[in-house]
Amino acid sequence: MNFTFFGHACFSVNFGDTTILFDPFITPNSLAKEVDMAAIKADYIFVSHGHGDHVADLIALAKQTQATVVSNFEIIDWVTKQGYEKVHPMNFGTKTFDFGKVHFVPAAHSSALPDGSYGGNPGGFLIKTQEGSFYYTGDTSLTAEFTMIPKYGSPDFAIMPIGGNFTMDVDDAVIAAEMIGCKQIVGVHYDTFGYIVIDKDAAQAAFQASGATLLLPKIGETITVK
Repeated sequence: MNFTFFGHACFSVNFGDTTILFDPFITPNSLAKEVDMAAIKADYIFVSHGHGDHVADLIALAKQTQATVVSNFEIIDWVTKQGYEKVHPMNFGTKTFDFGKVHFVPAAHSSALPDGSYGGNPGGFLIKTQEGSFYYTGDTSLTAEFTMIPKYGSPDFAIMPIGGNFTMDVDDAVIAAEMIGCKQIVGVHYDTFGYIVIDKDAAQAAFQASGATLLLPKIGETITVK
């Protein structure tokens, strides 16, 4: 699987003939100013919750890519009110798509849309395909919900916030990785704002000490994760 980082908690995962984009937030992020928005392609856009740092470019990129937007019912309702109709609403549960199976699972966070309306329950996505499986936690604190993930399966890699303050920090993410039984973690949701700046070398050392690997691709970089 190919993972491309667009900054903050925005990334895409490509496998087979499918590309899924997650939590589009690029243009307001000064660290991502070199990202070419026009070059971004997606078959699906998955949205974990409604905060502006996860949906700022959602409508623009949905219209550009003509992707199917997948999120909770309330966010999908908001998307359709913005004039975009190619959507699939979920709540916590399981759905089989043409590329594989998706488990939409709870995250411990909050959710409000840019206009102040209710953003529904925040969540994460465990995605299982013929090419492998991965888990995006979404914005979350360390939560007992992680103990449920192994019941669904063992992700080959997981994408987790590591910046602290609003979400898990590095130490929490190390524990979360142990709880879900995953040794390859891609870190997101760090360095974008002053509240969440981290020491990247120390973060990778913390994961290494636990027997896991923390991957921190540069903004705009594509890496292969197996």
